[in-house]
Amino acid sequence: MARPEQVLLLEPQHELRFRGPFTDVVTSTLKLANPTERNVCFKVKTTAPRRYCVRPNSGVIDAGTSINVSVMLQPFDYDPNEKSKHKFMVQSVLAPPDMTDTEAVWKEAKPEDLMDSKLRCVFDMPTENEKTHDMDSNKISSLSKSESSTLSMKSMAAGLDDGDVKKIMEECKRLQTEVQRLREENKQIRQEDDGLRMRKSTVMSAPHSSPALRVKEEGLSSRMIALIVLFFVVGVIVGKLAL
Repeated sequence: MARPEQVLLLEPQHELRFRGPFTDVVTSTLKLANPTERNVCFKVKTTAPRRYCVRPNSGVIDAGTSINVSVMLQPFDYDPNEKSKHKFMVQSVLAPPDMTDTEAVWKEAKPEDLMDSKLRCVFDMPTENEKTHDMDSNKISSLSKSESSTLSMKSMAAGLDDGDVKKIMEECKRLQTEVQRLREENKQIRQEDDGLRMRKSTVMSAPHSSPALRVKEEGLSSRMIALIVLFFVVGVIVGKLAL
């Protein structure tokens, strides 16, 4: 006995297309519509289950509704000789009115109750011209994002009045002067540190370090930390000025 005609409407009807290169996941959407007045159970099967991730791969479509099934082809090395091996089948069965367990419906369904539709997989590899076009499109997209970011920065800068800009300039100059002073002080600290190291090497045999030496080292560490913090603040201020 021939199986009944598929009640679900498939879109696309006969083939799923996947566009390469297949270095990343490629998704094709399959729409399943139920035009009947009864709920329909469905399953989506493939001849290459390890190559695809199907969500959802089974379920129930209520009467008069539809769902979208995402068929995700996993990355792989494209082989033209393998494309004819990839096929899909959508299997369906009318759900009984008192259905509580879909698995039980499939187990109890008779062969003559099952409906199915087959789809083949089509792999489209881009030509060299298309690859170049895609690369150019990506470059244009990147440039557009960069220009938008620049315009956004200029708009933010325009929002500042002359008084704010003047204050930032004065603060920047003051910080630059402070940085120069700290550089000179750091240079002097380094020289003193070298002297401390030399003196320290002469008292290595002593059981404890000199209190004066420890105080000097603590002062050195505090100054270095202050210098680092100040450099960070200057960077933030200069960054705001650039905007």
